[in-house]
Formats: sequence, C-alpha cells, structure tokens
Amino acid sequence: MDVTQVALAQPVAPTLTQSNSASKVESSESFGSILKDAISSVNETQTQSDLMTNKLVAGENVELSDVMITAQKAGVTLNTALQVRNKAVEAYQEIMRMTV
Repeated sequence: MDVTQVALAQPVAPTLTQSNSASKVESSESFGSILKDAISSVNETQTQSDLMTNKLVAGENVELSDVMITAQKAGVTLNTALQVRNKAVEAYQEIMRMTV
C-alpha cells in the first residue's frame, strides 16, 4: 500500500481594509443591539409570568398549566441570562489576570 504525502494548505493572512474596519464597527453595534434585545426578552417573559400569575390569583379564567408554562419559560430565560453574565464576568477576570 502506497502512502502519499499530502501538502497542507498555507493559511491566508487577513489584510485590514476599509471594508473590514467598517464591518467591525457594524458588528460591535449589532452586539449592543443583540444584548439589548436579549435583556428586553428576559424582561418580557418575566412580565408575562407575573401577569399570568396575577390573573390566576384574581380568579380570572386562566389555565393553571399555562401559568406554570410561562413561569418555567421565565425561569429558564432568567437562568440563561445569569449564566451568560457569569461567563462574561469570568472571562473578564481571566483577561485581567493575564500579564502583558
């Protein structure tokens, strides 16, 4: 059985052009908007959960299963947001420990 040597492709070094720097600015703006949208989504699910719970307590015609589902969705989104925050803080602390 013959084994032939395979040549590895050389990595291409990116060049900084005006379009690359413009896309970096756009991506940083989109990151801010994504973060804002995620926080508002967490707030919205918490508000929906509170509204459904208050309707159930007030005796309105609301299914208990719907109230429990919205409460679980709110809990999951809040826990996800907390874990993302914890990872971001941990990454920041790790960067601050690095020596230059």
